[in-house]
Amino acid sequence: MAAVDVAAWRERMPGAFGASPGRRAVQIAGGAVFAAWLAGALWWFDFSPARLWNGLSGLGTILRLMVPPSPGEMWLDILRGLAESVAMAFLGTFVAALLAIPLGFLGAGNVVTNVLLRFSLRRFLDGMRGVDQLIWALTYVRAVGLGPLAGVLAIATADIAVLAKLYAEAIENAERKQVEGVVAAGGGRLARLRFGLLPQVLPVMLAQALYFFESNTRSAAILGVVGAGGIGLQIAERIRVRYWDEVAFIILLMIATVALIDWISGRLRRRLIGGAGA
Repeated sequence: MAAVDVAAWRERMPGAFGASPGRRAVQIAGGAVFAAWLAGALWWFDFSPARLWNGLSGLGTILRLMVPPSPGEMWLDILRGLAESVAMAFLGTFVAALLAIPLGFLGAGNVVTNVLLRFSLRRFLDGMRGVDQLIWALTYVRAVGLGPLAGVLAIATADIAVLAKLYAEAIENAERKQVEGVVAAGGGRLARLRFGLLPQVLPVMLAQALYFFESNTRSAAILGVVGAGGIGLQIAERIRVRYWDEVAFIILLMIATVALIDWISGRLRRRLIGGAGA
């Protein structure tokens, strides 16, 4: 009986006990191509053990210069830059979440039955998601100049498409019973959206917006490096003059700020999704 079972297993899973000569040749050829590609990439990037060792040695020197962290004499500028980054993240996420709500309804299949309109909107949002937040920041820095406004616009533009997709999926996964109840009570199309769908998906929308706010607080630091204001500008200036102790202080301050925002937003998300007792 055991022999029969093993034979049946061999037939269902031929790759587990060996492959045919042709398939083995294809596997060997694929492995050789991958190895050649990897070797070419290492050569193109000028990778060498000596260069790697020199880089790690330089990193070790930088880490030693970061100890002990120090706020320096211009610590008020650091706090101001951190406040700008948090404000950029909040405003950008708020604008994106606000604009993503109608786009999410337009992209939901149970709301918009016009396939061409829904398909066109979703492909447009896919195109927007294909552009990284940093690229939007560089574009807006050229358009509106240096400062936090470029960062707010970059965060909002990059997050609109992602939040709209998430909102559309939440709307499509909503329960139909509440919508049917509104229709049975004589409610029209707007009433179905307002009383049937929105109460179900609004907590999920708010929770996702809170998560994006926490994530964008970290991203705002990177945007500041390219001129979009915030704490990233303070980091870039201190790296340029090699004040590594102040860089370490800013990094620790950012970690503490993000951890605090993550704790607050996590509690709010659990309350919104899990109810008052969460």
